[in-house]
Amino acid sequence: MLTAPLAAAPASSLLYLHGFNSGYGSPKAVLMRAACAELALPCETPQLPHRPAAALEMAEALLVSLGPRPLLVGSSMGGFLVTCLAERHGLPAVLINPAVRPARLVAEWIGEAFVNEHSGERFVVEAAHREELAALAPRRVTPERYLLLLGTADETLDPADAFALYRGARTVLHPGGDHVFGMLEHYLPAVLAHGGYRLAPGRVTAVASR
Repeated sequence: MLTAPLAAAPASSLLYLHGFNSGYGSPKAVLMRAACAELALPCETPQLPHRPAAALEMAEALLVSLGPRPLLVGSSMGGFLVTCLAERHGLPAVLINPAVRPARLVAEWIGEAFVNEHSGERFVVEAAHREELAALAPRRVTPERYLLLLGTADETLDPADAFALYRGARTVLHPGGDHVFGMLEHYLPAVLAHGGYRLAPGRVTAVASR
């Protein structure tokens, strides 16, 4: 059962990393904080910088205060960064529609200007973004660390790529789920179970994210 806590010692905390041009106020981040509040579990959902290397450095620094075994959760580009941390530190992780080839993805955006609605930051994607992502990519992944939540109708990333890279990981394929994965509230018990906790279904809802 995906909602049954794993046998390993419970996670000491939870670190959630948002996707590209998202942020602290995103619905997923709010849901993570609400779920952790239900369990009195320490939680960090930082507003990450747009440059990948700086974002990973910020997340790495936060690990120091999150105890010996935090549960890592990441969405889209945040899923890539979480993979970097999970492989570097041997930590359990939940990935929501993770970016598998992020360097190739941002290559399509070079020269494009963005505004982050959560931070107000304005930036232009540069070749340096692509180069940093290529340099950060782990050489291998350890499937048993991960729980994958994949939407079969993801319009931004092909779920087949994630399914192939993390083959052997505990995996949920949500029929018709898009890149936003707006049904995340229904999978919060599975997310927390991957960190060794039991969260009753329906305790945290999308209403809490508004």
